[in-house]
Amino acid sequence: MRKIILLGGPTASGKSSLALKWAAESDGEIVNGDSMQIYKELDILTACPSEDEMAMTPHHLYRVLKGDDACSAERWREMARGVIDDVWSRGKVPIIVGGTGLYLKALVYGLSKVPEIDEEIRAEIREEIKQSGSELAHEKLSNLDPEMAGRLAPGDSQRIGRALEVILATKRSLAEWQKEPLVGGLMDEDGLEIKKNVLERDRAVLYERCNDRFDYMIREGGAIEEVSALMELNYPENVAVMKSLGVPQIIEYLKGNISLDECVTLAQTATRQFAKRQMTWFRNQFSDWNVIKL
Repeated sequence: MRKIILLGGPTASGKSSLALKWAAESDGEIVNGDSMQIYKELDILTACPSEDEMAMTPHHLYRVLKGDDACSAERWREMARGVIDDVWSRGKVPIIVGGTGLYLKALVYGLSKVPEIDEEIRAEIREEIKQSGSELAHEKLSNLDPEMAGRLAPGDSQRIGRALEVILATKRSLAEWQKEPLVGGLMDEDGLEIKKNVLERDRAVLYERCNDRFDYMIREGGAIEEVSALMELNYPENVAVMKSLGVPQIIEYLKGNISLDECVTLAQTATRQFAKRQMTWFRNQFSDWNVIKL
C-alpha cells in the first residue's frame, strides 16, 4: 500500500526538524508545502532547510520558482503530485511539510473543477496587474464579479488575477465554481494510507520562537542582505515574494524610513500575528487531523 505523511502547522513551530526525523524513520523524502519556500530569492527569511539538512534526505519543491512567478494552490498541487508519484515509484514515502493550509487542503481533499483558462487571457491579466497595479485590477473585478471582489483585499494581486481570469474566461464567478464538488484529492484514491498531522506549540512558546528566529535572521542570518538583493530585482511590490514575512519591514529599514530596532519589532509582530492566524485556520479546517503537541 502506498503511504503519504502530511505535516502542517504554524511558522516557527518546528515542522522541518520533525519532518527530518520522520524521513529517517520511514525512508521518506520531504516535499515543500509552503507558499513562500517555493521561491528562489528567499532562503533565509522563509527558513528554508539548510544545505546540510537537504544533504541528509532528499527535499523537493524548495526554491524552484522566480519571485514574480505566481503559484496558486492548483499549480502547487500539480507540481506536488508529480513529485509524489515519483517518490512512490522509487518505493519511498513522501512527507509533505508546510504552513500553507490551502495547499495541503487542495492536495488531500481536491479543488473545484474550474475549466482550463486560456493562456492568452491569463498572460494579459498578469501583465495588466503588473503594469497598473492590483488596486485598479480590484476595481475591474468589482464591476465584473462583485462577490469575489468583496472577498479579496485590493492588494491581493495573485487572487485578484485568478478571479479575473475565471470570470473573463468562463463567464461565471470563481465563487460559483468553488461551490462545485471537490475533485482530484488524495482522499478519493484507493489503496492509499494517508497520515494527516498538525503540529502545535504552546502559544507563548511559539511566539517566543517567532521572535528569536527573526532576531537571529536579522542579527546573524543575513536577512538584510537577502532583501537588499531582492530589491535589486525590481519586482512589483504586489507580488507574493515582496510581501513575505519580514520583507516589507526590512525594505523600510533599507530605505531609511525606520530604525533597525523598529524593523525587528514590526516584523516580529507581523510574524506572531501570522502564526496566530495559521493556528486558527488549522484548527477550524483540519479539526479531524492528528494533533502533535510539542
